[in-house]
Amino acid sequence: MKRIIISKKHDENHVSKCLKSCSKAYKKRNFINVLNQIQMIDIDLLLSYGAAYKKTGTNEVLFHEGEECHFYYQLIEGTVRWVNINDEGKEYVHDLIVAGESIGEMPLFDDEPYAATAITNKECLLIRLQKQHFIQLLKEDPKIHFLFSKLLAQRLRFKFLMSKELANHKPEEKICTLLNYYKSNKKFFCPKCNMVQLTRQQIADITGLRVETVIRSIRQLHENGKLAIAKGKVYY
Repeated sequence: MKRIIISKKHDENHVSKCLKSCSKAYKKRNFINVLNQIQMIDIDLLLSYGAAYKKTGTNEVLFHEGEECHFYYQLIEGTVRWVNINDEGKEYVHDLIVAGESIGEMPLFDDEPYAATAITNKECLLIRLQKQHFIQLLKEDPKIHFLFSKLLAQRLRFKFLMSKELANHKPEEKICTLLNYYKSNKKFFCPKCNMVQLTRQQIADITGLRVETVIRSIRQLHENGKLAIAKGKVYY
């Protein structure tokens, strides 16, 4: 793996300039959304099929694991975590959904209940379309149907990737696997300076590691030159 070095000049000039613009968005709590603007389905098209907007609060449940699916959900603003929750209330995070992405689409295709729970991380704006109208849209627009086939394949591949890492006892490799995946998919990375848009806690939630382990492992990766830390931010 290429050794990553952020020089003092780079840190003070390029990184600082990028951080200044990114920090404004971060303070407004929509940092991730600024850099991920791709829409799964055009909003005007969804509205033409009868979709409606929905605003949520922080930590609001959109749907529970085991519930019947009635809507197609697409996120416009905010972030949503897709989780399973055990009997002790501990969350296992499958993925973090950002603006433009769909949420919990599997039951729309197999008519089974939701496999996980969707919870907002902050105030969100979504658009949702009734299931029967979503199916009609797919029948009338094969290109969108193909997009969802690709999306489901990508998410299945991600699950295989992370499941394989369950047998890996090296936390540094788990973290690198996750970062490599998101970087290759242009998600949770600043395209200008490669700053990681995930917190240590979010990395811990997705990998199943303790946050203390993530902090220690990121420091070790920095010392080994596999990532860089500048002003508390991680670059990969």
